[in-house]
Order: sequence, then C-alpha cells, then structure tokens
Amino acid sequence: MASVCFYFELHQPWRLRRYSVFANDPFYFDDAANEQVLRKVAQKCYRPATLKMLDLVKRHDRRFRCAYSITCTALEQLQRWAPDVVDTLKALVDTGACELIGETSHHSPSFLFSKSEFDAQVTAHQRKMQEVFGVVPKIFRNTELIYSNELAHHIAARGQHNAIICEGVDRLLGFRSPNYIYVPPPCAADSGPPEERRVKLLLKNYRLSDDIAFRFSNRGWKEWPLSAERFAEWVNQINGDGFTCNLFMDYETFGEHQWADTGIFEFLDALPKCVYDMNPGHNQFLTPSQVLECSEPVGEYDVPSWTSWADTERDLSAWLGNPLQDNAAAELYRLEGAVKERHAAGDPYILEDWRKLTTSDHLYYMCTKYWADGDVHKYFSPYNSPYDAYINFMNVLDNLKIRV
Repeated sequence: MASVCFYFELHQPWRLRRYSVFANDPFYFDDAANEQVLRKVAQKCYRPATLKMLDLVKRHDRRFRCAYSITCTALEQLQRWAPDVVDTLKALVDTGACELIGETSHHSPSFLFSKSEFDAQVTAHQRKMQEVFGVVPKIFRNTELIYSNELAHHIAARGQHNAIICEGVDRLLGFRSPNYIYVPPPCAADSGPPEERRVKLLLKNYRLSDDIAFRFSNRGWKEWPLSAERFAEWVNQINGDGFTCNLFMDYETFGEHQWADTGIFEFLDALPKCVYDMNPGHNQFLTPSQVLECSEPVGEYDVPSWTSWADTERDLSAWLGNPLQDNAAAELYRLEGAVKERHAAGDPYILEDWRKLTTSDHLYYMCTKYWADGDVHKYFSPYNSPYDAYINFMNVLDNLKIRV
C-alpha cells in the first residue's frame, strides 16, 4: 500500500522597506510591497489552489487529504488583504481531511540561537492555529526543515508534538528509503525512551516532491510534460519499498512557481483518481497523523549535524555561513533580552518588530551562493544583491538598538 502524504508550506515574510542609515522612525516594513505581493500570490495561487483542494476533498468523499503549515506572518497578511482565502482554509480544515502542522510563529531559525525564543514562537503558533482554525497541531516542522537529533530531543521533551517533518537526506539514509517512518536515536543524556515513545519522523521524498515543485515546467527535463498518470506510476512503485510518499513543498508551487499555463492545476485535479486507479483499494491519500496511525517506525534516522531542505548541500548554508549572515544573526539575537525587557516595560510593538526580523527570509536574501548565476536565491530576493540586503537589515537593526 502506498499512501500519498501531501504537505504544503504557506509562508510570506514581512519585507523591509528601504531603510536609510539616516532614518530614525520605527516603521520598518514595506506595507505597500507586502500587500502587492500577497494580493498577487493570492490571486495566482492561494485562492485557486485552496478552492481546488476543497473541491478534491469533496469530490473524492474526503479520501483526498492534505496538510498545511501556515506561518503567523502569512496568516496576518491573509487576514488583512485576502480574508476569503482564510475562510476557504477554514472550510478545508473543517472537512476533517486537512491537517495543520505546527512550526515557529515567525518562520525563524530561532532554535539555533535561543531555545527560549523558539519555545515562545512554537507556543504562539499553536495559540494562533487554535484561535483561527480551532485546532492545535500535533506534528511539528521546523523552519526550512532545519533539523538534527538535538531538535528531536527538544521537541520530545516539550511533549506537545508526536512527530517531526524533516528532509530525507541521502548521505544519512544510505541505502534506506525515505518512504518509511523513522525515529531519532535515544537522547545521550540518558538511556532514552522506548522506541515507541520517541518522537517519530516523517521524511520528505525530495525527488518526487521536486518533480512537482521545481521540474514540472522545465521543458529540458526528460519527463516533460509530466502527466498525472506517469506520476501516479512513480508513486505506485513505492509499494514494496515503503508505505508513504511524503510530498512536501511550498504552497506557491501551484500557480506562482508553476504558473497556471503550465498545466499544474490540471495535473493536481487529475492526480487523486490516477493514484487510486493505479492500485485500487491499496493506494490512498493520508494526512501526516494518519500515516503515523497506519504504520510503525522501521529504524533510527541519525542526524548529528544540521540539515535542511535547501540546495544540493541540504545544510544551513542558505541562511548562515557567510560573514553577512553570521553577523546579522548574531547582532539580531544579541538584542533579544533587551527587546523583551523593553516590551515588558510597556513598549507594545517592539517584540513583534523584532520577531518579524527573525524570519529566515532576511538571512536568505544575504546568501551569496551562485548569485551571479541567477539561481533560486536571486529569484526570491527583493534586493539587487546580498550586500544590499545586509546593509538594509543592519540599518533597521541599528534603529532597534536605539529603541532598547
């Protein structure tokens, strides 16, 4: 039996306005640009894709299932500029065929710098999901799928999530398949809990995920044009070497990264029936929690060093590692204590401003890898160069320092 587990990351950062070194006001974010981007992506992706998901759930009698991780930064923008999308997401969650996944509220790499801030953001995200959708996520995914054994042990100790979504990294899996459930190694501090009580791990099948997210419209790809029938064949081949095909991708895949004229919505529309028909009575769509209910872990997935979804390295180098990124992150988190003291003393805005700066996108814009070749980093950045991103960010941070 092969189960397709569709999970989508829905995120938008609060982009900074061009902030001069001479500026002295506390208004850091470019509302006009953020509204423009949100409205554009809502029209191209969020609105048609969510309506399509709801249609698939209803058409297939809730046998089609999916999951979302929605950041608080994205949700705030949707509530402000596209509230109908939030209503459709609520309707989708209310069907019972859509699960919400937990993460940090501000899509931050805070675990790497401050465990207390990480915990605060995870709790804030849980509260927001409860407030808006009436559910508390039971499965966790860290920002950018940043993961290691250390994170697994921390999440297990918190006791609020029973599984973590992370990247299936070839060099760590070896000969093994990402299409099974795994557990992290026991905590080194003690003998570790019994395997069945450890937090479970759902690994992204990056090859099949990337076939949709990145290669779908690539006319130079040998599988182009990719049909739903052909993709269903690949899913069906998992039978015998796994039981879950974890397809994890940015929600903007549908309509924004892969435009409507590529046929991506027609592909999505046809996929469930093709998956069912490929192996009637065996192939299915499940939410992450349903995957955990249907199968048991087959072994340990040992991740001693940090991994992520990004680039060929699958490490932290998209966000940290060059002098710009490392300095910006260090200076940002150095302000944490003072910001929280100032907030407690009566500044109602400073903590939220600081947390919006912790969003990982700001460090991503400073990545210098492959910039001259026009790779994906350049595509997502609103700046002319990583150096412009760094200067603008540090100008904002200098003003924040003055406020505290």
